[in-house]
Amino acid sequence: MATVDPRSLPDPYEIEPLTAQPDATIRLPGSKSITNRALVAAALAEGDTTLHGVLFADDTEAMLAALGQLGIELRIDRDAATVTVVGCGGELPGVETTIDVRQSGTTARFLTPAVALGAAPVVVDADPQMRDRPMDDQIDALRAMGVTVEELGDPGRLPLRLTGPIRAAGVGLAADVSSQFLSGLLLSGAIHGLDARLTTSAVSRPYLDMTATVMRSFGAEVSDDDGTAWTVRGGYTSPGDYEIEPDASAASYFLAAAAITGGRVRIEGLGRSSMQGDVAFADVLADMGATVDVGPEHIEVVGGPLRGVTVDLRHISDTAPTLAVVAAFAEGPTTITDIGFVKGKESDRIRAPVRELQRCGVDAEEIDGGLIIRPAGPPTAATFDTYDDHRMAMAFSLVGLVVPGVAVRDPGCVAKTFPGYFAALEQLR
Repeated sequence: MATVDPRSLPDPYEIEPLTAQPDATIRLPGSKSITNRALVAAALAEGDTTLHGVLFADDTEAMLAALGQLGIELRIDRDAATVTVVGCGGELPGVETTIDVRQSGTTARFLTPAVALGAAPVVVDADPQMRDRPMDDQIDALRAMGVTVEELGDPGRLPLRLTGPIRAAGVGLAADVSSQFLSGLLLSGAIHGLDARLTTSAVSRPYLDMTATVMRSFGAEVSDDDGTAWTVRGGYTSPGDYEIEPDASAASYFLAAAAITGGRVRIEGLGRSSMQGDVAFADVLADMGATVDVGPEHIEVVGGPLRGVTVDLRHISDTAPTLAVVAAFAEGPTTITDIGFVKGKESDRIRAPVRELQRCGVDAEEIDGGLIIRPAGPPTAATFDTYDDHRMAMAFSLVGLVVPGVAVRDPGCVAKTFPGYFAALEQLR
């Protein structure tokens, strides 16, 4: 698959409709979510770790650069998709510095607790988009654990200056805005010990399970009491080599493509054994009428007539824009519920899909915590706004596989998590 920088593509970027139903096996890059979790665990571990199947995209490049700024030695081979991390054994080099997390929420929320492990002041800053995203719950938790947190910009937002060390293991934490706040505390909790009690129910629970699975691979002891209380002990020891799964969120676009075109798409390396919750998107497609085969290490979808559904996407919310697009090709209304927290993502992922569906002639409405899509025929041609949001760009490009005259603005924003997305889309031809 040729690598083309998506930021060099024409803007807007036209999507050429498929001339035949796809019959394809798609090769996908490694998971962003696993890559950034494994990079943190490897950086804090005793010993050197080589990560295989690493995703190289803006979000993971932000993590790599920030770890380098913190003094972690990295040996990077992009051609082989590997990174060897020289672990610090839980003791960061302790230099006063500023790290730039760019637009990466995982880098911001995972490294903010990590820099507080040491006594050297560290400033965590970001691009304007990430500066607009909330950090309040994690700030409150770190202050309760003895960390000095200075808010250098808007309250509850980046940039922050943190001065550790963390002095307490016990903390209460709200997790109804983002599971990343707790994941960040868990990842660093292996070094100082952590007893975290959730003061709200957690969104995106599969991502917390993913964090725990990665940590256990590096020797940490992680337990939870029905998801409401989490305990971490044990530190990290390098496993030597660590393999990263293909990205399940990226897979959702290609499974959706099969569903709306009536074709067949198979993803290798993902299945029931995956630690990524977004593999459950295949089950949603099955409920809508697609033929779905999920094995231990593969997912295959064959499209057909689709029907609307009512579905709670609280735990796989990254797939909401994708499902909104699939729903536009279904018979009957689709209601997506319990995702109010996605309004604070890279874009407002309720309002933005509603606006773009309306742009292509599909009746869509924002409701409390979700949206309703009421198709009365296929979407019409449109040039879609993408709101500097990679998931909006990838989801709404799918319309162009079926409908002539479709283009997406700012195609380069997919570089955040999937620089090769548009090249991968060509595999459907």
